[in-house]
Amino acid sequence: MSIAKLKLKKSFCNILLSLIVVVIMFPIIFATVNSLMDVEEVLSTYNSSKGIGDTVDEKSKAEFMNIKLIPEQATLMQYYYALLREPTFLVMFWNSVFITVPILVGQIFVSAFGGYAFAKFRFPLRDQIFFVFIITMLMPYQVTLVPNYIILNKMKLIGSYHAVILPGVFSTFGVFLLRQFIRGIPDEYSEAAKVDGAGYMKIFLKIILPHCKGGIASLAILSFIDNWNMVEQPLIFLKDSYKYPMSIFLSYINTSQLGIAFACGILYMLPAVFVFLYGENHLVKGIQLSGIK
Repeated sequence: MSIAKLKLKKSFCNILLSLIVVVIMFPIIFATVNSLMDVEEVLSTYNSSKGIGDTVDEKSKAEFMNIKLIPEQATLMQYYYALLREPTFLVMFWNSVFITVPILVGQIFVSAFGGYAFAKFRFPLRDQIFFVFIITMLMPYQVTLVPNYIILNKMKLIGSYHAVILPGVFSTFGVFLLRQFIRGIPDEYSEAAKVDGAGYMKIFLKIILPHCKGGIASLAILSFIDNWNMVEQPLIFLKDSYKYPMSIFLSYINTSQLGIAFACGILYMLPAVFVFLYGENHLVKGIQLSGIK
């Protein structure tokens, strides 16, 4: 292939990838730009006199689907309303924190011990039990929702944060991920530690954990993003709306609240973006070393 054809092929690939990036990034760009508009400008541009379930004529549809990417005057008023004038946002934002952080810490703790047991211990039916873990992990969450509800109801936890936190803590994916990662740690390290008189706990703390920091970082990032955006669990397991996380509040925003919808969406997106950007290298490296394809 000639140099000219290679350059043409490279240029075509760059253009195609650029278009894909624009399409993927458009919702974020759209939300960011509109969050800098004045509240009245957003309402006048996107609000509709009809409800979502009502029938509208073609003119109303066209008017409702207008897209505006250049604000008449950039302002931070939407962020002011979201952070200072609408306490609901802050309450639900911290509800998300109170739910996500315990799940994150507990899941890492349980998954590290579970992965260590499945990777380095030999006990009856170990492979069969792990196979059940895999089957459970492959099931959609909706399949296990009813059994979880029945068990949590018997434990009288429905309506409390524990009903959302406990199923998240005992997630099978974390055990699977860290088990794959710990399997790659040579057994010679543990055997040498045993010769020196180290017990299982000391081996776990001094050898296993330091060597699987990448796997733990990968699990932390994936767990944070997954639980930060949860919707079904709080809706089913929590009875009081004031306990709902921010992810549910965003799904409930209606046309009368479009003025702060964009600002709330951007503010809620930032923690997940920062976590991913900070741990991107750990995530890629951890998944590569874990052997997950």
